[in-house]
Amino acid sequence: METFLIRALQLMMSLSLLVIIHEGGHFFFAKLFKVRVTKFYLFFDPWFSLFKFKPKNSETEYGMGWLPLGGYVQIAGMVDETQSSEDLNHPVEPWEFRAKPAWQRLLIMVGGVMMNFLLALFIYSMTLFTWGDQYVSLQDMTHGMEFNEHAEEIGFRDGDILLSADDQPLQRFNVDMLRAITEARVVKVNRGGQEVEIFMPEVSLLDVAKDNPPFVEPLIPNVVDSVMPGRPFDAIGIQPGDVLLAINGKELSSYNAFIYQLDALRQDAEAEGKKVADLNLIYSRSGVRDTVALQTDTLFMVGASSAALADYKVTKLEYGFFESFPAGIALGVNTLKGYVNDMKYVFTKEGAKSVGGFGTIGSIFPSVWDWHRFWEMTAFLSIILAFMNILPIPALDGGHVLFLLYEIIARRKPSDKFMEYAQMTGMILLFGLLIWANFNDVLRFLF
Repeated sequence: METFLIRALQLMMSLSLLVIIHEGGHFFFAKLFKVRVTKFYLFFDPWFSLFKFKPKNSETEYGMGWLPLGGYVQIAGMVDETQSSEDLNHPVEPWEFRAKPAWQRLLIMVGGVMMNFLLALFIYSMTLFTWGDQYVSLQDMTHGMEFNEHAEEIGFRDGDILLSADDQPLQRFNVDMLRAITEARVVKVNRGGQEVEIFMPEVSLLDVAKDNPPFVEPLIPNVVDSVMPGRPFDAIGIQPGDVLLAINGKELSSYNAFIYQLDALRQDAEAEGKKVADLNLIYSRSGVRDTVALQTDTLFMVGASSAALADYKVTKLEYGFFESFPAGIALGVNTLKGYVNDMKYVFTKEGAKSVGGFGTIGSIFPSVWDWHRFWEMTAFLSIILAFMNILPIPALDGGHVLFLLYEIIARRKPSDKFMEYAQMTGMILLFGLLIWANFNDVLRFLF
């Protein structure tokens, strides 16, 4: 329950900030061009609001709605989710949106997207300035990678050290690395000191990302680094330095394999209604093999760990205040490019099933409070919000931009009635997508 509350609070804080910044972008340009803004709301307020206030001599009412699905600014003289064509059935006033030239209306509409993208770049810059950047280079992971059967069929082998994808160096173990591998024609690896080329077939990043065991992960040697007192491994006398060879007859080539075998045993036990399982473990100590029997606890945690990753050299980068901005901009642009590239999977059958709602978004936040991670995730969501809003879908900013571009090119406006119908269509599509995404979350939780 505590984990849920921590993630929910982070999600609410992050989305609230992003909505305020987004609507603030529309508000800024509206005020710049002397367009009247009658409402500025965080969240939606059908029927009633949680609170509202209107400063003295202000034309804008500020408030918070009860439906946390976004927010809005109500701009005078504009057909949107708050106003229909009938609401505009009066002579045009000079302070209305529809009275302004197309280029000003265009800036008002893209203001939210601009602010979200600039916010992401600023957050990325400040996280680099505050915490710097550190990672283990793939070339410094001297034990190499562990690959699943799918990857081995392509030609990868456990222990391969990843070098490049289509001659572009691979530096970090992250989704960018996985994307580069799946999109490459040739991946080069260091195999036993020799450079080997692996020719890639057509592979979907979405399918690879869902592989279990993972398509690729850092290989952790099957050597015990530490043992927790009072836990199952301690009870049977396992010591640091012992090599795990097999469990219940399954050979172990790595500590990764040991973890997966434990997970498989846990699932089998749960299917049979058991909370523990009897295990037969083969290990060696100083070259001498031995077999022992043990019983797992209710969490199937044996109380041991391997610290191979901690032994690798860590690359640390620090940035001064002014140095952080170009680095933050590069990180933001690269994140946007990766997200846009991955959008093609949304329009596939498997991609549609993978679309997630608030539960999926909340799960990307850490289960314990971590400001560094919180700001990184907020920057990422800000980029997603900017990109999604600029899509040419009625009811989104991109839909309004599309109609404004049509007006500039055709030199005539779409009718207010057409805009109203387009707005209604867009809202239906968006609410349908919202329901589908959260329905997927429910299915994942239940099954």
